[in-house]
Amino acid sequence: MDKNVAAKQSLDDWHRDDTALPDSNEQVNILIVDDLPENQLVYKSILEESGQNLMTASSGEEALKLVLKHEFAVILLDVNIPGMSGFEIATLIRGRKKSARTPIIFLTAFTDEMRMAQGYASGAVDYLPTPVVPEILRAKVRVFIELSQMRRQAALQAEERARRTAAEEADRRKDEFLGMLAHELRNPLAPILNASHLLRRIATKEPRLEELGGIVERQVKHMTRLIDDLLDATRLAHGKVLLRKERCDLGQIVRQTALDYRSVFDASDLQLEVDVPDAPVWTVGDPTRLVQAVGNLLHNAHKFTGSGGKVAITLEFGNNRHSAIITVSDTGIGIEPKMLPCVFEVFRQADQGLDRSRGGLGLGLALVKGLVDLHGGQVSVTSDGLGKGATFTIRLPVEHAPAAIASPVPISTTPNGTKYRYRILLIEDNQLTAESTQLLLSEDGHEVQIANNGRTALETARVFHPQIILCDIGLPGMDGYQVVRTLRQNEDLASSYIIAMTGYGRDEDQRQAHEAGFDMHMTKPIDYDNLHHTLASLPVRV
Repeated sequence: MDKNVAAKQSLDDWHRDDTALPDSNEQVNILIVDDLPENQLVYKSILEESGQNLMTASSGEEALKLVLKHEFAVILLDVNIPGMSGFEIATLIRGRKKSARTPIIFLTAFTDEMRMAQGYASGAVDYLPTPVVPEILRAKVRVFIELSQMRRQAALQAEERARRTAAEEADRRKDEFLGMLAHELRNPLAPILNASHLLRRIATKEPRLEELGGIVERQVKHMTRLIDDLLDATRLAHGKVLLRKERCDLGQIVRQTALDYRSVFDASDLQLEVDVPDAPVWTVGDPTRLVQAVGNLLHNAHKFTGSGGKVAITLEFGNNRHSAIITVSDTGIGIEPKMLPCVFEVFRQADQGLDRSRGGLGLGLALVKGLVDLHGGQVSVTSDGLGKGATFTIRLPVEHAPAAIASPVPISTTPNGTKYRYRILLIEDNQLTAESTQLLLSEDGHEVQIANNGRTALETARVFHPQIILCDIGLPGMDGYQVVRTLRQNEDLASSYIIAMTGYGRDEDQRQAHEAGFDMHMTKPIDYDNLHHTLASLPVRV
């Protein structure tokens, strides 16, 4: 190929390709441009000890092709090169965006002021007279090597920060989406659950209604559990589950959780045996999360044990009495050996077939492990194989210090010993939820008024003077946080006991509710039995 044609093609490539990416090598690149092989050899021998990647070019065209493909920490450029002078090469290198900042050191035997001025005008950062002094050449090149490495490190750090920021933003948006999704899914469950309670209350005249109410209630609770498991699995994965630790009795936690599940086991014709010592077994933990862990194991045992089977839950001290052991064993379908190492992994379940008759998302056991780990404990599983049941064991540290004597929570009573009937303001924009909750509360004898938005609630409260306020957070216009802050500023209403009833159930939502002035946070759909017991145990506020 004709030299002029080759030169023109090189220049065309140069102007067309301005998007080359930098090398990913740890070494930096150094380009030596000189038409004399012996000079190239000298410069390479001087710079070999730098340990960098040394490249050579004998003409301007070769040099430009290399600059198109690589990023250089510094270019050593001879001024007097046949065809395309060093000044012309430097001007082209400087005129390209990707290489505009590449340091160029001119090498020349002529150091008159005119040539030096021309060199600096074409983009040189330095001039070295030839023959070069090795120590000076090495020192100058070393500076640009270090600068290049610093720039590369800074670029990597900036890229990492950008990735981290993007990941955090994605996590934040995902958390917001899951929180909103949970809110939207929980809202329609609230009136359904209230309706099931009402069905069961009027079942004295029609026993079939009690059965239907029980079916609805169990399915709503199952749906609620799936929603909570999905959210909690996400929180655990991102380390966002905050424990509210206190001294608590594991015996009471196991007994109460088993009691909550007994009706579910009875409805499935399953025997549930509970063996818990009478004396307290103290630990320091979050009672709500410990109940969740134990409940998930009972739920799992119920799901995988057929009708007529048996599930047993026991609590005992470890051999050294420095740990407590909670065991849940069942006579269910068992676990094949290959699945045992991964039963606590998220989304891992044994093959259930296309009908997925056992249901579930594969999150329950992963949540158990995550919550137990947060309490400094361990969870394990054993099974003799398919059809031979399974045994799950939770081991938790125990507290041996003397228990503080807790003051009993007073039950709100009148002087003659009957229960208080509260004036209750229900602030809820969902009409079905509001009306069904009002019916349930009225059945218990409470005087209930409904407000469907914040402004109406404030006006009603000033006239009604409620003792208890049940307030939704996601209200139109004026949200629940704004409502409760305004209520707390009113001296006549400041003593009202205010409970947040909301579909937003993240730890952050609970914290924000307490900071706004709520006394309690309850997540929808509200189990009316829990609400009933909560109201019965409140201290009287007049």
